[in-house]
Amino acid sequence: MKIGFIGTGVMGTGIILNLLKAGYAVTVYNRTKAHAATVLAAGATWADSPQAVAGASDVTLSMVGFPADVEQVYFGKTGILAGAKPHSIVVDMTTSTPTLAQTIATKAAAQSVQALDAPVSGGDVGAKAGTLSVMVGGPATALAQVQPIFAVIASHVTRFGDAGSGQHAKMANQIMIAGTMTGLTEMLVYAKAAGLDLTQVIATVSGGAGDNWSMRNYGPRILAADYTPGFFVKHFVKDLKIALAEAQRMHLDLPATAEAARLYEALQAAGHGDLGTQGLITSYPSWQ
Repeated sequence: MKIGFIGTGVMGTGIILNLLKAGYAVTVYNRTKAHAATVLAAGATWADSPQAVAGASDVTLSMVGFPADVEQVYFGKTGILAGAKPHSIVVDMTTSTPTLAQTIATKAAAQSVQALDAPVSGGDVGAKAGTLSVMVGGPATALAQVQPIFAVIASHVTRFGDAGSGQHAKMANQIMIAGTMTGLTEMLVYAKAAGLDLTQVIATVSGGAGDNWSMRNYGPRILAADYTPGFFVKHFVKDLKIALAEAQRMHLDLPATAEAARLYEALQAAGHGDLGTQGLITSYPSWQ
């Protein structure tokens, strides 16, 4: 299969490199071509628009920033659906809204194209290692066809149902991550104030019931004052807003998630939206 990929950010770059290593021909587009330099140097082919990418591909994957970006990439005059060939497959891996995923699926089906919403979890670490977790919504037939691609980039792939259900699963994931990130942050703030060795704290907690991915992967970065993004604060704010909006639509009150959203929104408002999510700890005065 010829693969197209739109979005060569932190996550997209890791995914594309793994696809190239597996021998796939990958055509790419990014809004800023300079940001695609790494994958182009590794053998990817450049196209001048999402439309051109889709026209050259059997499967077109996208991973961009925000729902508005997804709309432009799919529905614009030079968007994916303007170029997608009949019987091809489009896969949006952006964390976006369930409603938009359903709209993409409906419009794609009208031109004999199958669509999957397939957001991922695992951060830049998982993207580089090919160990992402993929949450899929859409036709089982389409998933079966792209499974060899997912096998290269992920260690877990789960179909949750029809269009939009992959995005709902990702919202559930982000609700959980909100808890682990605030827990990690306040654990370290507390342990520092108590005069504990923070490396020992992380190692000890990792060996017990408090073990979690966020601590193991972001704890050492925090101790090294490394706030480079494996996942941007600004994107996490977007995700939590979507999760809370969907919760409200389902008449759910999620106060802990709302508080995490408030903390991250304040960090973004302070000008730190381009930090990694571990940068939350910098908003605690006692950490400075």
